Amino acid sequence: MRNWIMRGLETKEIILDTAERLFAERSFASVSLREITAAAGVNLAAVNYHFGSKDALLLAVFKRRAADLNRERVALLKEAEARAAGGPVPLREILHALLCPPIRWTQNPSGGLSVFIQFMARVRTDGTPEMRALMDKDVGHLQRFVVPLGRAMPHLPQEEIYWRLHFTLALMHYTITDLGRLEAISGGLCDLEDTDALIERMIDFAVAGFQGPHAAAPARAAVPETVSASG
Repeated sequence: MRNWIMRGLETKEIILDTAERLFAERSFASVSLREITAAAGVNLAAVNYHFGSKDALLLAVFKRRAADLNRERVALLKEAEARAAGGPVPLREILHALLCPPIRWTQNPSGGLSVFIQFMARVRTDGTPEMRALMDKDVGHLQRFVVPLGRAMPHLPQEEIYWRLHFTLALMHYTITDLGRLEAISGGLCDLEDTDALIERMIDFAVAGFQGPHAAAPARAAVPETVSASG
């Protein structure tokens, strides 16, 4: 019984790894379940048993790696909080916990982690509505960063913390999905292979963004009243 369960778990992981790779290399829409089963060396019944449908398989791929990524981010944040010993965590350390794991995943081709980052970019373009909705709602681990960011930047209103966090995440996502464009723009001048330097540059930029001056939102101009035809 135990061996049967272990074989089932191994089969499930093989299917997930294969689907993740094929979805990222091509697209969710263009990869069939039969192609996945052929590449994974399993039969269609195994996919139906473990996942039920292609859409459910896509969701499982995302959830598995997202949990790993979020766990790594939170672990780094907890380490920084422990070093702070109850005081505010330095802004740079918070941003390192947020930005470092996904960038390292992108630069490390082993273990399927880089493939997952490519896969997330694909989901934005041709994933199912359910998948895109899940990504938009998968923010629990990001909420975990809001309090330490607020403590590190106490002069900023909470609304501004959210805006700057959003812009920082945009910086991260564009770097992950379009880093090759930098090579073209710079004519090869920028070294894309030095992961540590890349992370430090990103954090430098994000720190500057969080530490930039804050101006109150401009008051909205009053909307002129419509003049009636009789007036």
